[in-house]
Amino acid sequence: MAAIKRQKFNSRRYGELLLEVLPRPIQTEAENERALEVVNQLMSKGEEKLAPEETALLELLVQLIERFEEQAYPIPEAPGYRVLQTLMENRGVKQADLLPIFGSRGIASEVFNGKRAISKAQAKKLGEFFGISPVAFI
Repeated sequence: MAAIKRQKFNSRRYGELLLEVLPRPIQTEAENERALEVVNQLMSKGEEKLAPEETALLELLVQLIERFEEQAYPIPEAPGYRVLQTLMENRGVKQADLLPIFGSRGIASEVFNGKRAISKAQAKKLGEFFGISPVAFI
């Protein structure tokens, strides 16, 4: 087994990269696009070819981008039946496939159309069926 050679972190080189990029909290879409360009340039090198200083810069920029995008493009909470509809559409699942969970076509239809709330027991079974947290349905 070949030993992994670890490169030593060069603070001076990291400082030079910081001066070149001048990362700061992202406030505008233009600043976000610029940060994304730098991230894409770094990622195009390949993770194994990045110097430790480049990896640190990449991680910093990703955190700044994520923070901006979470604030600029918040994802609204979705009701359980909408989550269910989306999962069913994306995975090609029919209401009939969920009858063992709901017990009847009527209940399945009411839940699917948002006329009936998804119970905790149903959410647990749906979570197991789709391989996600049951919390997504409640």
